[in-house]
Amino acid sequence: MNTRRALGRNALLAIFTLSGFSGLIYESIWSHYLKLFLGHAAYAQTLVLTVFMGGMALGAWLAARFSPRLRSLLLAYAMVELLTGAFALVFHPAYLGAVGLTFGEIIPALDAPTAVNAAKWAVATLLILPQSILLGATFPFISGGVVRRFPDRPGATLAMLYFTNSLGAAFGVLASGFVLIERVGLPGTVMIAGVVNVALGLLVWLLRGAEPAPPAPVDSTSATDPAGLALARRILAVAFLSGVAAFVYEIAWIRMLSMVLGSSTHAFELMLSAFIMGLAFGGWFIRKRVDSLSNPAGSLALMFALMAILATLTLPMYGFTFDIVGAAMRSFPSTDAGYAGFNLVSHGIAAAVMIPTTFVAGMTLPVMTNVLLQRADERAIGRVYASNTVGAIVGVLITVHLLLPSVGLKGAILAGATVQLGTALLLQPRLATTSLTRSVFAAGVLLVIVSAAFLKLDPMRMAAGVYRKGQVRLPEGSSVIFLRDGKTATISLARNGETVTIATNGKPDAAIHLGAPGNPNADEITMTMAAALPLAMHRSARNIANIGIGSGLTSHVVLASDQVERLDSIEIESVMAGHDARRRHTHSLKSVPKLVP
Repeated sequence: MNTRRALGRNALLAIFTLSGFSGLIYESIWSHYLKLFLGHAAYAQTLVLTVFMGGMALGAWLAARFSPRLRSLLLAYAMVELLTGAFALVFHPAYLGAVGLTFGEIIPALDAPTAVNAAKWAVATLLILPQSILLGATFPFISGGVVRRFPDRPGATLAMLYFTNSLGAAFGVLASGFVLIERVGLPGTVMIAGVVNVALGLLVWLLRGAEPAPPAPVDSTSATDPAGLALARRILAVAFLSGVAAFVYEIAWIRMLSMVLGSSTHAFELMLSAFIMGLAFGGWFIRKRVDSLSNPAGSLALMFALMAILATLTLPMYGFTFDIVGAAMRSFPSTDAGYAGFNLVSHGIAAAVMIPTTFVAGMTLPVMTNVLLQRADERAIGRVYASNTVGAIVGVLITVHLLLPSVGLKGAILAGATVQLGTALLLQPRLATTSLTRSVFAAGVLLVIVSAAFLKLDPMRMAAGVYRKGQVRLPEGSSVIFLRDGKTATISLARNGETVTIATNGKPDAAIHLGAPGNPNADEITMTMAAALPLAMHRSARNIANIGIGSGLTSHVVLASDQVERLDSIEIESVMAGHDARRRHTHSLKSVPKLVP
């Protein structure tokens, strides 16, 4: 390879690193914007993930459909980067306009709460969907363009593109959360990302040079090639299932670690960065091997079985993370330097939990894409990427809305591992590969069964809130009388003597003294005054809204007033309000509390 050609490939890899950097800035910043618009961080993160991944899937599918007809994929990539940057540069004023229109015009014209929520979610979706579609088209376009220009070892090229883009994304998350937002705010951060996209688009436009003509369309998925059709369907199904399992793990791990590291924005960004970093280095590791795999399907089966084992092992190792954070809390002072040290430890813990599994996951996409690319044309790149991304959306939705509320954190992790073991069987129905693959698969099945039957997560640790005061377990004499994973948080109820404390992800939200009256604790005073002071200041109030049901004491004090005719208690997490929080109950006094999860 001559120097000019090497520089061309390396320059494109560097460009795609910066593209990944800006792309994850958008995901992070959109979560900040939309949690202000929707009213809750967990809902905003779920919406951003769903729309971001859904838009990317649609963008990748469209790129796959049209790429064979395009003379220059790098020119198409440049156009996409320019449009992405243009949307980013006007995002903040567009957001302000959308907020004003929604709360000033649309919501006042609606009566039903369902319609109000639908309107808010629709507006939020429209704010981020166009850029998400454009971002999804970037990988198929630049990958196809690079493969056209450098057709030797396409698998290595794809792996390096996955690596560089993911690496940039990991640093983008950290840069936005720890540097940019603090210094230039949300509007400045999104504009910086937009400027990066515009600069990349102009650079590729000006320096793209001549691009080889697109290869003649080859479609092994046609009806005239049954073997090719079966292979394509199997690879796309595997890509889909891979995305499902990966995001089941991501959502479950983030919830698990929220009870260890806290639920702050910085903690979330450290976790997300660790997850993406593992994917990046998995792509880097496979780059020299992907083109020479003699049995790609067998190798993929081994990878999926191994991931099932590694993910399941995060359950028994989870308990040790509390001890590490407890030691860190006791070691680092409450200073800026101490906070930096704590964040380094937090990132290390997130990496230890996530990277072993995501490292292997990062190897799978380049292999799957290369397998299909060798038997079809460049449309395979977008198809695999789109299938994987759709799987990711499904993984987010079933974890948040089904797995966590029904089977909890342990069940969600084991469900992801089961999906991956099933994927290994889909790739090799009779496991007719090496004895190593059969052994790893058998070990994975055994580990999942044993974990489901005997492994228990320690509620005394999960309810302790170690990230607050360094307390690894609840004090001696305490007992956890309720612990349940909800859609947005894990809620626990712990008793110590005559005091019962309800906590969200380990953070106490309310404590009630059940002993003799006359000696209220600090929480009871706060919850009582939260009702008494507004009633004292507004003596003619008849209809009251109370945000956050907590222990119910504030609602109780409100309803003790003769002036109150109606109380709406609004709670985002249904588990906080009890098992039947989605139903309306007639209060024993004179209200119908409305619980809005």
